[in-house]
Amino acid sequence: MTAILIDGKSVAANMDARVAAASAQLEKLLGRKPGLAVVLIGDDPASEVYVRNKVRRAEAAGMDSTAIRKPASISEAEVIGIVEQLNANPAVDGILVQMPLPDHINAAAVINRIDPDKDVDGLTAISAGRLLGGEAGLRPCTPAGCVLLAEQAMGDLTGKSVLVIGRSILVGKPAALLFLEKDCTVTMAHSRTQNLPELARQADILVAAVGRPEMIRGDWIKPGACVLDVGINRIDAPERGEGKTRLVGDVDFDAAAEKAGWMTPVPGGVGPMTIAMLLRNTVTAAARRAGLDSTEIV
Repeated sequence: MTAILIDGKSVAANMDARVAAASAQLEKLLGRKPGLAVVLIGDDPASEVYVRNKVRRAEAAGMDSTAIRKPASISEAEVIGIVEQLNANPAVDGILVQMPLPDHINAAAVINRIDPDKDVDGLTAISAGRLLGGEAGLRPCTPAGCVLLAEQAMGDLTGKSVLVIGRSILVGKPAALLFLEKDCTVTMAHSRTQNLPELARQADILVAAVGRPEMIRGDWIKPGACVLDVGINRIDAPERGEGKTRLVGDVDFDAAAEKAGWMTPVPGGVGPMTIAMLLRNTVTAAARRAGLDSTEIV
């Protein structure tokens, strides 16, 4: 068996097109474009790339997008002040504070000052509580993208067995809850779980979000399973030349592809979905803040 590749770029492009149509519809209804504000603290190169891509894709989808850049020396109180200003700005529907923040800033303290109705990353404690309670709210982008990719591959997920390897607040924990919302049977695991290979071999859907390069081996995969690899790890690639590196996921791709039915590549799988779901959250937030039914928007 050779796995069918799940093309995250294609699915994300389709979502971007739907968001663009929703943005145009909302602009007519609201008299303004949906607005996304991204806050970047410091000069981390990877974060700068992420922010630039988010702004570019938001603008391409017909949104007003603003990047607020501040030096790493800024105080925690000043960052919170920026968030509060964005909370009060009626033209801003979505607020995202790019991680990581400098060590002297308490990330949780900043995130939890974001208005939950503008929390397009779905990371505030209130957003997490809404997810846990099954209430309407903005869901974390990467795990929401994983669910959408699984549905694209497998259709109705009702009754599917899901193993989530990884317990972070960013991916693992919300992914488990989001798959539960789809009536899946979910098991959470991590790097210290006993009998992890045996658990993996029972999973119809395996979400790898543990942050260890190629930790999940090919013989862990249930034949025909859907494998969603969230990991992005840079490793040495001497075969490409001295000092060269390459990106790999948390799954041993070549070996797993011989067993899986569907599989996301790294890069080009889950990654593109994160921004797509961020944009969907922004138009959803704009609609809900205006008292509109977001299900009719996107």
